[in-house]
Amino acid sequence: MKRGLDVLDTGPLATVQDMGRPGHAALGVGVSGAADPVSLRLANRAVGNPGGAAAVEVTFGGLRVRCRGGVFAAVTGAPAPLLVDGRPEAPYTVLHLPDGAELRMGAPPAGLRSYLAVRGGIAVPPVLGSRATDTLAGLGPAPLKPGDLLPVGPPPREAPLLDVLP
Repeated sequence: MKRGLDVLDTGPLATVQDMGRPGHAALGVGVSGAADPVSLRLANRAVGNPGGAAAVEVTFGGLRVRCRGGVFAAVTGAPAPLLVDGRPEAPYTVLHLPDGAELRMGAPPAGLRSYLAVRGGIAVPPVLGSRATDTLAGLGPAPLKPGDLLPVGPPPREAPLLDVLP
């Protein structure tokens, strides 16, 4: 079974983001990428990915996904309430999502965007060197919708060395 996340609901907006497409301004292509790059890097660091690996950017909560194949995940950014199979979980922690587990993100009490990173990253095809959704230019994957399957890449070889998420 291929590892991935089945999108069940997206809330107002959920997109795939990484650090964007720097260096293409001469072609008329903006950088785009994560609105909160610090939170993106932090989520990736927690699960052992390179800092710029693709993750899901969730605007004002509402994301609901079901895990295929089991993954390690972290949610950073706006502190959205999290439920895994109906059990409350804390953001800014590493979560093990076994095969079939459902992760639900509520609306954060403060802030706007949260980031869901999974070990191995979201493995959608890159466009101009980035996996990021650029809604203005129409580059990269479309905004997520129920029924989408987000493939998860192979996990990095090294285990994450992490003491505490700030």
